[in-house]
Amino acid sequence: MKKGINTFNSRHTLEKRREPMTDTNLLLSITIGIFVLFYGFSMVKFGGGFLRPNQFFDIFNENGALIIIACGLSVVMVAGGIDISVGGVTSFVCMVSVVMLDDHGFSVAQTLLLALGIGLAFGAAQGFLVSYLEIQPFIVSLAGMFFARGATTMVEVNPRTVQHVSFKALRGVKLNLPFGYTANNGNFIAAKLELGVIIALAIVIVIFIILRWTKFGRSLYAVGGNSQSALMLGINVKRTRFCSYLLCGLLAGIAGFVYLLHTGSGSVTQFSGAEMKAIASSIIGGTLLTGGVGNIIGTLFGVLLLATINLIVIALKLKGPWWQGITVGFMLSLFIILQSVILSYRNRRRATI
Repeated sequence: MKKGINTFNSRHTLEKRREPMTDTNLLLSITIGIFVLFYGFSMVKFGGGFLRPNQFFDIFNENGALIIIACGLSVVMVAGGIDISVGGVTSFVCMVSVVMLDDHGFSVAQTLLLALGIGLAFGAAQGFLVSYLEIQPFIVSLAGMFFARGATTMVEVNPRTVQHVSFKALRGVKLNLPFGYTANNGNFIAAKLELGVIIALAIVIVIFIILRWTKFGRSLYAVGGNSQSALMLGINVKRTRFCSYLLCGLLAGIAGFVYLLHTGSGSVTQFSGAEMKAIASSIIGGTLLTGGVGNIIGTLFGVLLLATINLIVIALKLKGPWWQGITVGFMLSLFIILQSVILSYRNRRRATI
């Protein structure tokens, strides 16, 4: 009897080991693998800054706000939607924060609450139009992007630098890491992480937990995978979509404050094209435009991969700003084709089993 139980357990364990990797985890593994390959190639080929931990962590410092809005976009895309207004909302929040801090005597806490309120307002308005009035999300978010960019111009036309004493002190808060390099004069220069990056990484962890272990997260995947099936399972499809846009808007508000922490200034043209980079990061990270598949860790690595590609373009000394756009477009096309081929192959294989 005991031998039979052991045999059953062995077979059960073997069957579990033979279970194929999910689509989400497979695409995540591909993204991480390509990022490691690219960064490793850069370390061998170019050396220099690529060999210093400081440059690696500076990638995070430069892209803290982008990581946050990419997380918001991933949530919306997993549910089968899209939001191209996040870059404009981030810019609007950033400019409003500058004006409120310097011209109206707002405290840092009041400014942060205002930033969150603006983000939530955009998310609620667009979520209502998409979810309950069933207007195409691209049209709604396109209108939101134009509205946010126009509102930014109304708030202030000229570039502004924050002079608020408490905010400037907050900008100076950085986490010193035990990694770094020794300069020619013998001084050790430690790598640092800005406060905004710590906030961004905390958001990645929170969104990861929400998507993986909460009812809301499971509902997002169900709605994005097949909204009719989700409705038959008792999921409130409209409310789930609305909440995804609400969360995306909230993250855009946070991103605006984080972006101000990084730059210390506001401008009408700032963060231009960030929504496209966020969408590209999500897709490269394994989030499908059709919905139902995505991983927030993959989105993080998508941002890092795009930033690494930009550094490689600079290291190759390719003249002209268009080269970064060309390489990003090439990588995005490559990943879309790769996703399509891999998922089609896996679906055919499942159908034959």
